Amino acid sequence: MKAVRRAVVALTVAAVGVAIGVPITAGAQDASAVRQAQFASAAQEFGVPAPVLLAVSYQESLWEAHDGRPSTTGDYGPMALTDLPAGAPSAKGDGAAGPMTSSALHSLTAAAALLGVAPAAVRADPADNIRGAAALLAGDARKLDHGILPTSLDDWYAPVAEYSGSTDEAGAREFADEVYATIRTGAARHTDDGQNLSLPANPDVRPDTGQLAELNLASPPPGQQAQCPPTLDCTFIQAAYAEDSSATDYGNYDLADRPKNHLTVNYVVIHDTEESYAQTVSDFQNPSHYASANYVVRGTTGTVTQMVADNDVAWHAGNWYVNMHAIGVEQEGYAVQGATWFTERLYQTTAALVRYLAAYYHVPLNRQHIIGHDDVPGVNTAGIPGMHWDPGPFWNWTHFMNLLGSHIVPTGSPRAPVVTINPDFATNIQQVTDCDAGQPVAAQASSFVYLRTAPSATAPLYNDPGLDPTGTVGTTCASDWGDKASSGQQFVVAGRSGDWVAIWWDGAKVWLENPTARPVLTPTSTLVVRPRPGETSVPVYGAAYPEASAYPAAIPVRTLTPLPYTIQPGQSYVYGGVTPTDYYYAQTIDNSIPDDHTDVVGSQRYLEIQLGHRVAFVLAADVQVVPAFG
Repeated sequence: MKAVRRAVVALTVAAVGVAIGVPITAGAQDASAVRQAQFASAAQEFGVPAPVLLAVSYQESLWEAHDGRPSTTGDYGPMALTDLPAGAPSAKGDGAAGPMTSSALHSLTAAAALLGVAPAAVRADPADNIRGAAALLAGDARKLDHGILPTSLDDWYAPVAEYSGSTDEAGAREFADEVYATIRTGAARHTDDGQNLSLPANPDVRPDTGQLAELNLASPPPGQQAQCPPTLDCTFIQAAYAEDSSATDYGNYDLADRPKNHLTVNYVVIHDTEESYAQTVSDFQNPSHYASANYVVRGTTGTVTQMVADNDVAWHAGNWYVNMHAIGVEQEGYAVQGATWFTERLYQTTAALVRYLAAYYHVPLNRQHIIGHDDVPGVNTAGIPGMHWDPGPFWNWTHFMNLLGSHIVPTGSPRAPVVTINPDFATNIQQVTDCDAGQPVAAQASSFVYLRTAPSATAPLYNDPGLDPTGTVGTTCASDWGDKASSGQQFVVAGRSGDWVAIWWDGAKVWLENPTARPVLTPTSTLVVRPRPGETSVPVYGAAYPEASAYPAAIPVRTLTPLPYTIQPGQSYVYGGVTPTDYYYAQTIDNSIPDDHTDVVGSQRYLEIQLGHRVAFVLAADVQVVPAFG
């Protein structure tokens, strides 16, 4: 760092606070001011300016503590300190587990060591979480400046960039710029756990961005352009494609040549980040993160960052077959806080991007191909409980599909044999539970309807045997998609009783209420699949991999086992089209094994169906495709 910052720091920590115009002592005037005081106390203890701590935390978590629970990326507490366990599944979705050796994925344990406390304290206690982050920031600042802390707020740029964990210059710069933009504009918020926090605006802050060179980060390849519609503000920041410990241990995507032959783009998968935009960009640039997406959307500004080229395979869906054939779009937000994050700008921006991608790759604009992460099946039975459920119950699928030009309209008679889930979002007020936190989420507008075992509002919710093999009753958990049908999904009618309609769902008959005064179903005519005559039980699959005989000798056979659902005689499911039968073999970063980066193509034909909340696949030889008109 600059020599001007290398003067001996004779100021006390308190004097540093005064010098940057921020009070460093603040007694908690009431219970809602505790976290603000924790930031001030940590700033004083470690000599990190309070605005830096507050702005970093705001970018990481919006100052939320999440009751000591981790995000989907293993981040804990207001400072999003990371602690991913060894063997955590890779978003690649091929059954591989990342060793999670990168120090960037274990910042929580490093912080705990600096504090001399157990990691559990840093996970669960917001005060220790903030103290741990302050200790890390101070340590990085001293390492960068010969043991001396900066005396100016402007000179914390490099430690903030280092805190991002990004190994790439563009990602580290993105994070640091976002933090300093927050310091410049200020922020205020009331957190979910009742804390009031504020960061006064400092329009005069001018960070020394030249410090970034001192981190010796990788520079992005020149000339890469984002593949986006011209109406959007798009940039390209390369996700990590780098070796971790060996040629077979690398991240965060696979090179491919899509669309080519069977390796086509058939899906766009909509996600939410469960962390900040800036942190997501940084995470995808850490090769030990073992996850990426093709695009990241920030709705508050209408900006889009492409991180993996469309022709390559991003690791996002947790199902390798879907990844092979999908483009992943991450949106900044949290599923249980949907209304807070899913702004109209976010809907408009993502819709413009998806319209462009769907037109370019000929992806059908329906809910079997424009899907949420929650619609992606597990590759096998063991993988079902670990599948994600974003963008969650409060994502307005009807509005989003309307923006794509795909409107739900009646195409059948009032008692048609197929129905499309179509509740009015604004008046469809549903209550769910954040079961990780053990507390209800405020009832609000939702895109789903509950499914029950009988035509009664007091009947038990349906239990998905894939999610809970030992259970008998479904739950109101936001993450329990086994008893929630979502807007735009289509199902075959299995019975009627007054205002109640039964549908075939995951191999069972389930019931949903369709009030005459406020209908949630739209009658539909379409094609459906049903078992061929003589078939007593049709298996369903989470992928469409080739038969064993299709694999070359050098490529291990990718065994495909049925999911724990079957289609029985008399049942029917909405047809989603023929899907490619292939397996893209990608095991090393450098093609150092025989036949690496080969797409194995099979001769068996698979069809996609809407099985339940998630899509699935059946062998064409097991079923018939028939019209269901009425």
